[in-house]
Amino acid sequence: MFRIRRALMSVTDKSGLVEFARGLSNFDVHILSTGGTARLLGENSISLTEVSDFTGFPEMLDGRVKTLHPKIHGGILGIRDNPDHVQTMAAHGIEAIDMVVVNLYAFAKTVANPRCTLEEAIENIDIGGPAMIRAAAKNCRHVAVVTDPQDYEAILQEMKESQGHISPKTSLKLACKAFCLTHEYDGNICGYLQKATAS
Repeated sequence: MFRIRRALMSVTDKSGLVEFARGLSNFDVHILSTGGTARLLGENSISLTEVSDFTGFPEMLDGRVKTLHPKIHGGILGIRDNPDHVQTMAAHGIEAIDMVVVNLYAFAKTVANPRCTLEEAIENIDIGGPAMIRAAAKNCRHVAVVTDPQDYEAILQEMKESQGHISPKTSLKLACKAFCLTHEYDGNICGYLQKATAS
């Protein structure tokens, strides 16, 4: 089992998020967040650190670049029991991120609108979200990746029963769910672009 000490939250679907973040805070989990997610949590008096403050690098290019940073991906991908990884993380001031709570831009919903243009569709292709999800899922031995709000309650219950820890079995199940999500997401993009280029 591994302890959740730091969680990164950046979601499009914000249902249940405030309650989940409050529950994590009860376990002394330090929350990192971005954009609208950070605003929502802040408005609900949940303590957090903005990702731009955590990385020391501002969001830019209309929000296209905010989590694509070594302090984020190093914190997610670092193998906690690998001495070389631990040494490198320490040398570069990279702190471990133990939970990634991310869901993606609603691409399928966007392109379902018959008025959607190719430009609008492309702007709704999420880049940072899938990158974080895949990184966390790959490192599921040390990081829990949460992509579905319906899992929030069960995760908090498990943490309550284990003093803030997540089991390997739960983390692996969450990772499988995460890869299924990114697979479906990429499939939707591929399908749309194939139709767009066929005419």
